[in-house]
Amino acid sequence: MIPKVDPGLCIGCGNCELLCPRVFTVHNDGISYVIKDSDCEEEGCCEEAAEECPAGAIKLTDERPSQ
Repeated sequence: MIPKVDPGLCIGCGNCELLCPRVFTVHNDGISYVIKDSDCEEEGCCEEAAEECPAGAIKLTDERPSQ
């Protein structure tokens, strides 16, 4: 699964970073970002982070971003 954060929905609460720190990081702008080259399959915490996001800003997809 590929995680994506919708910056328009993210409230920067930090749940995702707390639950899945090798995949998500909250920057100084108060928005969560996916850490480049992170692997949800390996980490095994992306689904929980998406479920626990109070704003519903995290979506999981099978689509790789276009380069």
